[in-house]
Amino acid sequence: MSAKDRLVTALRDHALILGEVTLTSGATASYYVDAKRAILLPEGFRALGELVAAEAELRGATAVGGMTMGADPVACAALAGGADVKAFFVRKESKAHGLQRRVEGPLLTDDDRCLVVEDVVTTGGSTVKAIEALRAEGRTIVGVVSVLDRLAGGAERIADAADAPYTALATIDDVYPDRPAA
Repeated sequence: MSAKDRLVTALRDHALILGEVTLTSGATASYYVDAKRAILLPEGFRALGELVAAEAELRGATAVGGMTMGADPVACAALAGGADVKAFFVRKESKAHGLQRRVEGPLLTDDDRCLVVEDVVTTGGSTVKAIEALRAEGRTIVGVVSVLDRLAGGAERIADAADAPYTALATIDDVYPDRPAA
C-alpha cells in the first residue's frame, strides 16, 4: 500500500468526525477532520513522514514548518521521514518575553528555502498568516503542503499568497467521498 493510501486510510479511520461543527473560519460544517488524531498515531505519522520528506526533496526545501499547532506534527514528520531540513513553527504573534521570536526553532537564514505545511486547509487563513510572517522575515517560500484539503477555496488563496506550488497530500474527496453537499 502506498504512503498516500496509508495516510488516507488513517485519516478516514481516525480523523473523520461526523456531526455539526464550527470551523476555525467560523463557518459550520456537517463533518470535521481532526487530522492530528490520525497523524499522531504510528501508521499515519510514518506515512506522513514519507510524503512530506518527498515533497521537501522535490521542492529543494531546507526548512519545513508553518503555523503552530497545525504545522507542528507535519514538520516533525518530515524530520522523522528523513528530510534533511530544519523544522520551525510560526506563532500567531511574537512572544512578549524571552527572545520575542515569532518563528521558533533553528534560526532560518536568507539561504533557507521554506516549505510551509499545515494539517487541514479550509479557507487557508492560518497558512496565509504563516506565509506572511515568513515573508516579513525575508524568507523564501518554495511550496506549501497540507495533509488534507477540504476543497473549500483555501488552495487558491494559499497559492496566491505563496506564489509557489501548493500540494494537498489528501483531499476530502479521498477521505469522505460520499459526504452530503455543502
